[in-house]
Amino acid sequence: MIYVGIDVAKAKHDCFITNSDGEVLIDNMTFPNSLEGFSTFLSLVKSFSKNLNNIKVGLEATGHYSNNLLEFLHSNGFSVYVLNPLSTNLFRKGQSLRKTKTDKTDAKMIALMVMSQDPKPYIPLSYHIKELKSLSRHRFRLVQYRSKLKISYGRILDIIFPELSSAVWSITQNSMLHTLLELPGANAIAHCHLTKLTSILHKSSKGKYTKDKAIELKNLAKKSIGDSSQAIAFELQQTIRLLLFIQDEFKLLEKQIKNLVIELDSPILSIPGISYVTAAIILSEIGNIDRFESSSKLLAFAGLEPSTHQSGNYTSNHSVMVKRGSKYLRWALLTATRLVCMRDHTFNCYKDKKLSEGKHYFVALGHTSKKLVRVIFHLLKTNQAYQSI
Repeated sequence: MIYVGIDVAKAKHDCFITNSDGEVLIDNMTFPNSLEGFSTFLSLVKSFSKNLNNIKVGLEATGHYSNNLLEFLHSNGFSVYVLNPLSTNLFRKGQSLRKTKTDKTDAKMIALMVMSQDPKPYIPLSYHIKELKSLSRHRFRLVQYRSKLKISYGRILDIIFPELSSAVWSITQNSMLHTLLELPGANAIAHCHLTKLTSILHKSSKGKYTKDKAIELKNLAKKSIGDSSQAIAFELQQTIRLLLFIQDEFKLLEKQIKNLVIELDSPILSIPGISYVTAAIILSEIGNIDRFESSSKLLAFAGLEPSTHQSGNYTSNHSVMVKRGSKYLRWALLTATRLVCMRDHTFNCYKDKKLSEGKHYFVALGHTSKKLVRVIFHLLKTNQAYQSI
């Protein structure tokens, strides 16, 4: 058997090759992240064995850097094994007390791990899951960008019209965004004709705000201590335009996600409180449910399992969540748990039971999320719809 370890990087990949007898066939070979480099690697590996069943290739899960290489290896018939970087790091430290970490060393450790531990082979994602994973992670990044814009928007308003937040339920509501886009700041609102201000508010709020609200804002603006800087007003308008653009893009993105989830027709949609977006994140991060032998392994993958610490007669009674694994899946499960508790009697009773035991709200929510993981695991394994007890 031939064992190949590949340390993945952005521009190039390092390779180490050995056989079952421990003989080093290639100590270190670097090939570029290109079709030419992939072809060179393929020719080299095939020179040791024409039978691809006798070749095992291992590499670390390194995000998007390994995607193209994974597809190339799998399409050419290799048995590929994707290893957890945390496991390879601990394995490397266990081989030597010296603090040595290079691409060459990492490639060697990956090959030795595949040879000694016999991990599970890589299972490629289906088309729908692959598309959902790309879209849901893109959405996550957009949410972070939108949050930064909202923080900037709030900061600018604190300078230009700090009293506004006391007059409306939210400064980020659409009516305020469109109003401030046209009238950026207290000075512009104070000098605006009442009829025009009323018209802007009425149109932007779809009839919710009337002349009374226009009078209230105008009087508030006249007494405002806000800065009348033209530069800050321009920054406010530009920030609002970016926020409105992101909101429109969100609608398009979530429509794409919804269509893909509907096509999948997953049984987890039958759980009350799980939306199309939440389902998309859960399904895309789990991938193929056959990768997990039990719900406890799925729980560990989400990083929701409790840590344990025991030595001699001592056993820690304070177990914190390990928070390893997919942060996207962990966020989606905790968010879904809160919403499911609001809509399903069984889950709500379970959460209340944990609260009655004296547990903190978030601890009780964590316990309930474990129950949700068990339910999701069962539904995906059996392809059955959820039925509340």
